[in-house]
Parts: sequence; structure tokens; C-alpha cells
Amino acid sequence: MKKWMLSISVVALFLSGCVQQQPSSEEEVVQEDASSQEETSIVPSNRLSGENYRMILPYQPSEARGVITRQMANRVDIDEMEEGLRRLSTDSYSPEDYYFQEGQYFTEDRVNNWIDDLNPEVNLGADEETFRENPRYLSHVLEQNYLTQTEDGNVNLEGISIGLAMKSVYQFQTDTGEPYQYEDISESAMMEQATEIAQDIVNDIRENDEELSDIPIMIGIYREEEQASPVPGNFVAKTNVDGGSSSIDGWEDVEEENILFPSDEGQEKYYDDQELVTSFGNEIRDFFPNYVGMVGEGFYIDEELQKLRIDVPIEFYGKGEVIGFTQYVYGLIEDMFPNYYDIEVNITSSQKTESLLYRNAGEDEIQVHIYD
Repeated sequence: MKKWMLSISVVALFLSGCVQQQPSSEEEVVQEDASSQEETSIVPSNRLSGENYRMILPYQPSEARGVITRQMANRVDIDEMEEGLRRLSTDSYSPEDYYFQEGQYFTEDRVNNWIDDLNPEVNLGADEETFRENPRYLSHVLEQNYLTQTEDGNVNLEGISIGLAMKSVYQFQTDTGEPYQYEDISESAMMEQATEIAQDIVNDIRENDEELSDIPIMIGIYREEEQASPVPGNFVAKTNVDGGSSSIDGWEDVEEENILFPSDEGQEKYYDDQELVTSFGNEIRDFFPNYVGMVGEGFYIDEELQKLRIDVPIEFYGKGEVIGFTQYVYGLIEDMFPNYYDIEVNITSSQKTESLLYRNAGEDEIQVHIYD
């Protein structure tokens, strides 16, 4: 078995990939904000792996910060939507040339108004049939900004990405006091509504935001999972609207999905991967009586596994047991899992995360962090 390594302070680096080496000095730039005021900002010279954007400092939160947590019920959907929209944006705005910034143009009030105005209106006291025939499709509108630097040191907005969070299940409650009820929303019905919603938002931007009239817009459609799902939903479609244009000319399919292991869907779609995860769990069960099961999540693009995350809950009675178990899991990862995708294993107790093991795609060494 290869020598294993304990790391105390660089777990965040393991999670995000290796830092690309660039000139060590930070770079000052002049940025014009949404209110047309100029201020001096800093662009770090280093960035994480080639898929990550450099970000302008000081970090400026979105004008609609906080809306997403009130509109999307599942925490895993919130994280996946934000990260996924950045991932989709790399095709339109290369991380080599663009800087990332949270959305600075759509205020909290405006996003809330879009959500209210672009969903069907159902009066208080409506009956069950009315709710089912008029589901609220749109959960959230997420804005991201992409900027480039000019020769004179200015940083200008050159692209916007908009993510539309759309429901796969509509939850509602009539005024009869009965428990919440649910209405499934097909992907085809969702996309029909998303097309209309996206067009209305683009029209509104082009008509009312003079500073955005010539800015390209990338739009991604995110299909949420149901509220209690342990894995997030995924983006299903995207399109680009040229600067100066208001026309949405069809959608490009996005072949991404997050799969729970073990599950019926995992068994049906990715049998070999599910069997591997199940075998991993069986190996643990044979040697550690305190093992209580595990949950795996696979992220796929075009049906190819990109990242496998496994959460292993187990009860420990001392630090030595944590270290021994982590060593054992290290060997299982090394022996069982190929290295053409990222793999992350989180070992937890009822109190906290005890240790983390991570290996980037294409690498041989497994990174390990045991928490104090």
C-alpha cells in the first residue's frame, strides 16, 4: 500500500483541485459597478484548477443574496445550481479570459417579482383541482456575472449567466387544513413553461436595463429534485442569447445527472457503478461492526462518471479507531476504484465529520485529512 498522508490545513485545496501556478503578485483593476461608480479592485494571480474562475476582490455578494435559500427547499439543490451554472458558463465564458462575480444587477425585489409574476396566480382558498392545474413552476432566478480586463486595466462586464430553477414536484396545501399534497411535473411541461419564462425575463432585461442591452446572456434550466431527496437535481438545457438580441432560438440539451447509490435508478442506469459502491460497503461491514450503512452520489456528464462521493457514518469510541478505519478505507479506495473520475469519501460519526479522503481524476495519490 502506498504511504498515506495526514493534512491539517489544506482540505479546501483537496476539494477544489490543484492551484495553477501564475505570477505571484496580485493585480489591481478598475471596476465600474452597477451604479456606474468606479472602484479599485484586486484580482488574485492564482486560481484553482483550469475549470475555476478567478474572482475579483473584495468579494461582492449578489444583489439578490438570500433569495435562493427562501425559494429552494433542498440545500443540495442550492449548492448544485450555483456550482452547475458556473460549470455551464465555462462553455460561453472561458475561465482563461473571464473573471467571475456574483450577480450585481438583479435586486432581491426584482427576483421576487419575477417569481411571483411569472408563476400561475392561485387565489387563497382555491380547491385542490385548481392548485393541481396551476402549479408554481419557477422557484428561483440566479444571476452570475462574467467580466474581462481591458488593456488600460479596467474590468468590464462581458457576459451574464442566468439559471432558472424549475420544480419537478409542486407542493401545495389547501385551506382545509389537510397535509401538504404533491403534483408531479413532467420535464416536457417544465420546459414548455421555462421557455416562456426565459423569454419574458430576457425581454424585461433588454427593455429596462440599458447597461445590459448589448451583453450576451447564457441561460440554463435547472430541474430541482423533490424536497427530501438526498441528491440534487441537475441542469437539463441551456441556450445563448447574443448581445443586443432578445430572441431565444431553441435549447441545447445538457446531459448531466446526479445518481443516488444504492437506488433503483442506480441499479437500472449504472449497474456496474452501483455494484462497486455496494461491494465497498460490504468490505467495510465485514471488518467494522459499528458500520451502519452509507450513501453514495455519482455525478455524470453524457453518462460518464465524473465524481463519486460516498458518505460513511460509523460510531467511534476513540481517535485510534478513527485513524485505523481511515487507513482501511484508504486501502479500499486504492484497490477498488479506478482513477478516471474524482472520488471523495467522508467518514462521519453522530457528532461530526471524522475524516476525509479525496483523489482527483487522473491522479494516483489519495489525499487524507483527519479532523481534530
